Amino acid sequence: MLLRLLETDVDEVRIFSRDEEKQDAMRHAIRDDRVRYYIGDIRSRDSVVYATRGVDRIFHAAALKQVPSCEFFPMEAIQTNVIGSENVIRASVANGVKSLVCLSTDKAVMPVNAMGMSKALMEKAAQAAARELGPETGPTISCVRYGNVMYSRGSVIPLFINQIRNGDPITLTEPTMTRFLMPLRDSVSLVLFAFEHANQGDIFIRKAASATILDLAQAVKNIMGAPDHPVEVIGWRHGEKLYESLASEREMAAAQEMDDYFRMPLDARQLNYAKYFSQGNSSVREAQEYSSHSVDRIPMPDLEALLLSLDEVQEQRREMGLT
Repeated sequence: MLLRLLETDVDEVRIFSRDEEKQDAMRHAIRDDRVRYYIGDIRSRDSVVYATRGVDRIFHAAALKQVPSCEFFPMEAIQTNVIGSENVIRASVANGVKSLVCLSTDKAVMPVNAMGMSKALMEKAAQAAARELGPETGPTISCVRYGNVMYSRGSVIPLFINQIRNGDPITLTEPTMTRFLMPLRDSVSLVLFAFEHANQGDIFIRKAASATILDLAQAVKNIMGAPDHPVEVIGWRHGEKLYESLASEREMAAAQEMDDYFRMPLDARQLNYAKYFSQGNSSVREAQEYSSHSVDRIPMPDLEALLLSLDEVQEQRREMGLT
C-alpha cells in the first residue's frame, strides 16, 4: 500500500502504530522524506486525533487478527477492533478527514469466532457513523472485506514452505476447508477502489476464486520441488470455520456489481420503528452468499501460477536453487 502511494504525487504519508521496531525497519527500507512515523495505539483516542490532524484520507488496518489469540483474549479484541476502531472513526470526523476506509474481513460475515465478531462490530460502528453523518457531511466512511492475503503475517503459505525446507510434515487442520486467496496487489487495489468510489457507508469486496487447504498445500509442494512431501492432519484450531464468506445472502441481494468488485450499500433507514417492525422492505431479492464454497475453485495450474507470482515465493525458490 505504502509503495503504491509513493508512486503518486502524494505530499505526505503518515504511519501510525505502536510497533516501534517495524516502523524503524520501514524507515530504513523506504528512505522517503514524505513518510512520517507516529508512535501510538488506536486504543488512545487522543493519540489518534493528534496523528490524523490535517490528513485527507485514512486507511484503518490496525487490529488483532489472529483467530486463536482472539478466542483466548476476546476482551483484548474488543478493545482494539471495536473501541479502537471507534476512536479512529471519531478522530476522522473531528479532524474533517475526507475519506476513511476500514479494513474488515470475511470472518465478519456470520461470525463464529471472537475475531470475526469484533470485526463485524467494527463494521456496524462505521456504518452507524456513516448513517449519522449522511451523504453530505463529514468524511465518507466505508469498509473493505477480504480473505487471506497471500504470504501475509500468519499466512499458511510461508508456514508450508518452512515446513518443507525443514523436512517437517506440512500440517493441515481440515483438508476440505476452503479459503479465498488474494495477492497483496489485489488487496491494495481494493482499498484504492474504495477511496475512489465509496458512498457513505458502503462495504466493498473484490471478486475472488478459492482453493481447498489441501490443494493449496499440494500447489506449494509442487512449486517447491517436493510434490511427495508428507502431509499431517492435526485437526481444527479454536474458532475455525469450514469456509469463509465475503458477503451474506442478504448483502448480495442488495449488492451492485462493479467490474471486479461488489458494492454493498448502506441501509440508510433511520430509527423509525415502523419501517423495521410493521413495514419492512418488499424489494429484497433472493441471492446466494458469496463464499469460498460457492465460488469457482482455482485449477491447480492457475494456483501454482498465482503462487509463483509472489516475490516472496520466488525468493524462497532461489534460496533452494529452484530458479
